Amino acid sequence: MSIWWSLHLRREAASVPLARRLLIGTMETAGVDPDISFDLSVALSEACANAVEHGGDDGSGGTGEAYRVTAYLDGERCRIEVADTGPGFPAAPGGPQGVARPAHPEAESGRGLCLIRELADHVHIGGTPGCAGAVVSFDKILKWRENAPLVAV
Repeated sequence: MSIWWSLHLRREAASVPLARRLLIGTMETAGVDPDISFDLSVALSEACANAVEHGGDDGSGGTGEAYRVTAYLDGERCRIEVADTGPGFPAAPGGPQGVARPAHPEAESGRGLCLIRELADHVHIGGTPGCAGAVVSFDKILKWRENAPLVAV
């Protein structure tokens, strides 16, 4: 079984729950275990919220009005990618560009990427070579409900 979809969403707060509901609905219909669906939906919400908040300046003085969410349920794995046209991730002090820095423990924001890392099995945070923007992709091994209608074989 293989399912994939891609959304081009406006950088508005209302787009975050839309993407989350679509993911949860797809996974529920396919028969994915609700705990796995919840983990991935929280990770997706964090990645989308980052795109909405930080994905606007495309580096050329213009603004990116949209971001892209792509989800693949393929066999025993779900892979999600959120890409924007913003400035990408800043360089860490003394490190390469594209490395997400952990938030200070008392910070009121900045924990989203750390949360994604905790909820997913594999995470890649960076950009697309030659293009402005950030790309956050993550995947997780799926577990299925008993008698799931679309379980992988």
